[in-house]
This record gives sequence, C-alpha cells and structure tokens, in this order.
Amino acid sequence: MNKRMYDKGKILSGLVIFVLIMAFPFGYNIIAKIVTGKAVAAPELILTEKAKAEKECVMSKTDMKSGHMQLLDEWRDHVVRNADRVYVNSKGKAFDMSLSNTCLDCHSNKAEFCDRCHNYASVSPYCWDCHIDNPKEEAKEATE
Repeated sequence: MNKRMYDKGKILSGLVIFVLIMAFPFGYNIIAKIVTGKAVAAPELILTEKAKAEKECVMSKTDMKSGHMQLLDEWRDHVVRNADRVYVNSKGKAFDMSLSNTCLDCHSNKAEFCDRCHNYASVSPYCWDCHIDNPKEEAKEATE
C-alpha cells in the first residue's frame, strides 16, 4: 500500500470538521428559530422626536441601513481633502457633512439608535474615537 491510502481518513475527517464549523452559524439560527418559534430579528431602532418630525434623512431609509458607513467615509474624504462641507442629496436638499452636527442632531439617542444595530451586527465603528457622542451636551456643559 502506498502512503496516500493512509492519509484518506485524515483528509476526510478534516473536511467534515471544516464543513461543520462553516455551517454552525446557519444551523444555530435554524435551531433558534425552531426553539423560539421565530428567527433572530434585527433590533427595533428608537427614533428621537426630531427625527420623527423630519420624516426624511440624508438618504432613503433602505440606503441608510446598508450604506451609511460608506456615506460617512465619503463625507470624511470630501471635508478633509477638498474642504467641501455641503452634501446635496438626490432630492436636491443640502446637508452639512458632519456626523456630530447633522446625524447626531436628529439621532442624539446613540445608545438606542446607533449602538443597538452595531451591537447586533457585532461591529465596532471607530467614529467615536474622534467624535463625541452628543456634541450639544458637551457644548452646554462647557459653557456652564
């Protein structure tokens, strides 16, 4: 017998283990759905009164859910590299390109809005390394 015949079991065992590891997240969600009767749902976001009153964000709700990080990266590049601070959306409305003063003006409830989704998706954005959570609160405390 040649050497390759003896490695067949190791190779098959390795492949089975690999497939089981890769399939675990899908299997876990299926089992969770069977046990609880529902799939693991995305968290419900709580809008502030100002966000509800505006009724419109910089982009559509669907686009913001999937592409807000790309938009913020684009804004950062335009502001830092081109000194361009005005963003005009597809409807022709102008916005100041500012996470702290535009986004957090309406979505000042970071824990109920930003953190819920980021925790659900297991992402740790680095936005808060430079940007304070609530710039208006910080400014008010500084003047007192």
